[in-house]
Amino acid sequence: MKNILQLCVAVFSIAAAFGQKAEEPNYRYDVGANINDMTLTLAGTLVVSTNDGLVGIKPGSNELVFNFTDYGSVKPEEVQYIPNSPYLMVDQSGVGGIKALSALSSKKALIDYISGKVIFSTEKNDWKTVQTADVIMPDNKLVISGLQKGGGKAESVTTKIAVYDLATGNLDYSFFLIEPGKTTARVWMVTGTPLLLKDKLLIPTSQGIVAKTHDGKTLWENDVKNAQWMTTTEDEKDIYAFETNPNKTNTEIYKIGTGGAEVWKDAAKVQGVVSRFEILPQGLVVVSDKDTAGKSVLAGRSESKIMLFSASNGEDLWDKAPKTKGFVQHFYTMDDGVLFGIYEGGINKVSYDGQALFKKPLKTGENILTMAETPKGLIYITSEDANIVDLKTGDQVWDKPLKYKKASAVTSGYDAKNKRYLINADDELFAVDEASSEVSTLAQVKFDEKENPTSLQVRDNGIFLGSDQNAALLGFDGDVAWQEYYKSPGRSTFGKIMGGIAAVATTALTVTMAAQAGANRSGYDMNSLDSYNETGKQAKMAQDMFAGMASASFDYLATRFKATAATEDAQFTLTKLDDGVGLVKLDKNTGEVTKEIVLKDKKPEYEVDELGGMLYYKADNKTIYAYDLTK
Repeated sequence: MKNILQLCVAVFSIAAAFGQKAEEPNYRYDVGANINDMTLTLAGTLVVSTNDGLVGIKPGSNELVFNFTDYGSVKPEEVQYIPNSPYLMVDQSGVGGIKALSALSSKKALIDYISGKVIFSTEKNDWKTVQTADVIMPDNKLVISGLQKGGGKAESVTTKIAVYDLATGNLDYSFFLIEPGKTTARVWMVTGTPLLLKDKLLIPTSQGIVAKTHDGKTLWENDVKNAQWMTTTEDEKDIYAFETNPNKTNTEIYKIGTGGAEVWKDAAKVQGVVSRFEILPQGLVVVSDKDTAGKSVLAGRSESKIMLFSASNGEDLWDKAPKTKGFVQHFYTMDDGVLFGIYEGGINKVSYDGQALFKKPLKTGENILTMAETPKGLIYITSEDANIVDLKTGDQVWDKPLKYKKASAVTSGYDAKNKRYLINADDELFAVDEASSEVSTLAQVKFDEKENPTSLQVRDNGIFLGSDQNAALLGFDGDVAWQEYYKSPGRSTFGKIMGGIAAVATTALTVTMAAQAGANRSGYDMNSLDSYNETGKQAKMAQDMFAGMASASFDYLATRFKATAATEDAQFTLTKLDDGVGLVKLDKNTGEVTKEIVLKDKKPEYEVDELGGMLYYKADNKTIYAYDLTK
């Protein structure tokens, strides 16, 4: 799954074509080889996989940002987009293992896709093989382990660790994991992500965790083998290491002191894989997920457990863990306890001493889409119901929950002008008065092709509803100001495009499981409850982090995230025009088509950067067109 910021594009067809046509692109890019894949990145740069390599496109000129051909053809699965950064890693690794480490062939390159600079490559830096390569944010460092060329024979077959500064691409420091030539019966292999501390580096290995100074001096070793990731307190006095067994049925958590000794007599054990972890004054709160049926957690086939461990001895502080009976979809730490929502339905809150804070667990519908804080309490919206509840007691604020048939699409928004919550479930728009909690049906809007609104936007002049083939603007009284339906251009085209959108469900702001749980102090407060009326919290956190980086590329990202989307007032729609299939720009205020771009392709492949206002279109096997959608 691609790790990118994907802003979903509505897909429409129009019955009568009119307006400005723009078949001529603003920019043309010859990528030099057959195109295999296109990915829109966090920064708006389009990354194209070709038969010759990897190409970067960033409109502003007809020149490519980069054309990386060192490794030949690059498959989409060989490209990793680093969360919360302007970096991508090309990873072409051979087959090998511990016994054949010296025979491993691996090619890795780290590219800044905004500047186009190749910051690191195994060839440029004389790496023969690479065991691990981890970009550590927000430290802006790259940590490599493997075998490096040069030196004597002993050095060339001894695992080396190196830390690179990504702002400059220069080597900060490097050292050997063990002394070259030292005879040992044990096989030393890096097993996870190293932990960067102020004056040392902790490396998890098959023989235990090793602490090294920047000049390679071993400070300590311990017997915590095969850890995958680690985290620490702000003062770096307490270190926690996580080791999940190969079949992912259990995870052991170790606490390690500053001298490397295990603080706890026994490791804390949890079922499954740790998905959330936070160090609190009350102890260590852990959420783990165990796959109970070999299915995805989002299929409701997994079970989560919530536990609180003592920081001093690792003992479970709760006599009875909170009952989940399903997958923890939402999890938040608060001053008085932990709040959580279950995918299968249900919300509860438990104090740090293990007592239920709600009078009884709150029953909800399945698939909790939203949990957020409002002035009157916690609002929750599921596929079947919605309500606001008191965050202290769990009592309902609305006299009775808003209920509807299990909806295929639910959208919501806050109407600040009229102080009410708007919730659209399938074809019915409900309004809930903030003061009285009175629920009413504001409007019933039927969309053609059995579609339901997938977007709801409260605008200055009304309430906008949109879907793939339909759009409407309602007045604040619920009357329809305008409504348009655009027949889909064809099932094959529609399926291709929607399939592409569905394949990119996670964004580039989404972090890896370890980073989400707290590895290497990711810089994000993942377990804090959002305010319902607060928009773009994650984007704001990303913006603040980017602004703190000493790099022109991070400056660019910070500026991009400060900006309002260039296409805030437009909806983009794919349609069959008089001259062929094309993209239509629809004004959300008036419903008028203000621009058409004829793509002349029955099955067009394209990406739309709504934040930057740019359309990228694969014109032929070797050519990309870019259209400025703001003009």
